[in-house]
Amino acid sequence: MNALVFLVLAASVAAAQSAATIGPQQGASPAITLDIAGGDTWRFDKQIYGKIKNGACDAVTVRTPTGDVRALLQKRQFMAEVRLRSGMNEVRAQCWRTGVGVARSAVQRWIVRRQDVPRAWIRTRVSGMSVRMDAGATELAHGTPAPIASYEWRPRAGNPAPLVLAHGKRIEIDAPGVDGEYNVTLHVTDSLGRADESTAVFRVSGGKPLEVDTEREHPDWLDGVVIYGVAPALFTPVGFAGVERRLDAIAALGAGAIWLSPVTQAPTGDFGYAVMNHFQLRGLFGSEEQFRHLIAAAHGRGLKVLLDFVPNHLSDRHPYYLDAQRRGSKSAYYDWFERDATGKVVHYFDWTQLETLNYDNPEVRDYITASFVHWVRDYHVDGFRVDASWAVRERAPEYWPRLHRELKRIDPELVLVAEASARDPYYATHGFDAAYDWTSNLGEWAWQAAFADAGTTPDLQRLREALTNAGSGFPDDIRVLHFLDNNDTGARFLTRHGIEQTRSAAVLLLTLPGLPLIYNGDETGAAFEPYQGPAPLEWRDRYALTPFYSRLAKLRRETPALRSGDLRIVATDHDDSVLAYARCTERKDDGAVVVINFGNTPVETRLAQSQTALCGAPAMGSGACAAEDLLTGRLLETDPDVPALPLAAHGALLLRHRQERAAVSCRLGQSD
Repeated sequence: MNALVFLVLAASVAAAQSAATIGPQQGASPAITLDIAGGDTWRFDKQIYGKIKNGACDAVTVRTPTGDVRALLQKRQFMAEVRLRSGMNEVRAQCWRTGVGVARSAVQRWIVRRQDVPRAWIRTRVSGMSVRMDAGATELAHGTPAPIASYEWRPRAGNPAPLVLAHGKRIEIDAPGVDGEYNVTLHVTDSLGRADESTAVFRVSGGKPLEVDTEREHPDWLDGVVIYGVAPALFTPVGFAGVERRLDAIAALGAGAIWLSPVTQAPTGDFGYAVMNHFQLRGLFGSEEQFRHLIAAAHGRGLKVLLDFVPNHLSDRHPYYLDAQRRGSKSAYYDWFERDATGKVVHYFDWTQLETLNYDNPEVRDYITASFVHWVRDYHVDGFRVDASWAVRERAPEYWPRLHRELKRIDPELVLVAEASARDPYYATHGFDAAYDWTSNLGEWAWQAAFADAGTTPDLQRLREALTNAGSGFPDDIRVLHFLDNNDTGARFLTRHGIEQTRSAAVLLLTLPGLPLIYNGDETGAAFEPYQGPAPLEWRDRYALTPFYSRLAKLRRETPALRSGDLRIVATDHDDSVLAYARCTERKDDGAVVVINFGNTPVETRLAQSQTALCGAPAMGSGACAAEDLLTGRLLETDPDVPALPLAAHGALLLRHRQERAAVSCRLGQSD
């Protein structure tokens, strides 16, 4: 557009605003219309579409609070790319003919739900014994840009040693003298007073500073942690207050993190996955104040808090879906949902009340990202179990790395657990710290085939294959979430297989590499089905399982080998009923061996392993061999000529060398 035409249009726009005659006459077909109704939007940039009556306009402008934009015309349609501001925006299109405004559309109202603030970014580089942090990648606010006026740096609480930090766009930190991970937060403020924060991490090891690659490295707190699954509906009183009452018991059990089932608004009677509002707490569970108090109380006991988050779909009662159903293609949310060739919304399986989101729509991506960020920014949660992450991966595999980068910008210690198979290497390289112990078949528990028949000895060959992914191993860069029960396993493991097999399986669960999950009431032998509308649990330990789980969790914390990622299956002379495996570390004298009898009768078993094979530990030489059973604290001595290990029915041993002697490798098995 040349300058003269632009000036003519601008003058005409001003004149048209005061002209009462502009617009369609009563009863006449409007000369210019907008295609859809307004509504919520999660973007500052918006494409506005509309139609004009044949021959009515030779130019169209679209007015927003940020100014006027000339639209592109094609036959009887027009499109304009406009910029909006946070909050309410009134949008109107105007029809021009020969430089005169002749008609205006009805007002379209868009509510931008995101805050228009800058985005702080930190670049971290190590040079010699110094750490350099640079805020140069910080982005200006998108809706109404304004220059950054100040940069403030502060150490995060809980760093291993104090840090002295300067002000300014770039700072340099001398390496602290205490090893560990250090977090530094950048607070930026623009000239309009709008602010944002980002946090970066660096590591000191052996007195030397090191960069941390948050794209590939997992937070240190994840190593060795036991996760406790929490469904607030099962607690007394129901909701956040009831969960808080149980925090001491959960911490005493040895858990280091709680995973809360969905806490967002959902229909009455729903477990929580039919989300009606990603930003609003479920009233059944309590108030915002109670939820904040629960998180603070958990953190005060050293418990991390993970939320079960639902990014794949909305409830069929969500206002956006209801609007799309009512208005059809005129709705701002019609394209929010995945649709088949007939225009019908797509569902997975029989989840007809769960409306699948369309990740090709940038509005959807921004909405879901904003909802994740909300719980990190406003409630300081420590991570998410991401529901149906496999389903989003199928439609938009590029989304998860984008989300991961945004969340790590805010909190580099945050963790993402995928509801997807850890055997799929995608999740290890696309933003997730952990994934499920499933087979390659969607939703199939890896141990299911091994424990198929209740009351009988499990198929240990299938179990060995499950533990090693049929010999190929799990991807190195993913933690495996192991479990006996979760929200999707139906009747509890104890109900299906009895108390004796439950004890044996609990030893397995808490001595494997990865992340063990203890789900609501596993430690008390609770019998219920999560989706059957259970009443709050009694928390009565009928089988003395609580001290058993607590002992196993304590051993996991205190035994380096049980926190390592190394697992080596060890053959025995009772492979049909006895499972044995070595857990090793880089230190040859730190190894441990787990031996579990899943059979109904006592046995004396031998490990088919040479003196030097287990964890690479040296042989002791001749004479009797001593190993400590960490489960009982008992010193176990074996005759080197008859190296048999006695195991009770459903008994287990957790063997470690004693007093600097590599007894876990000393003739505990048959010599070559």
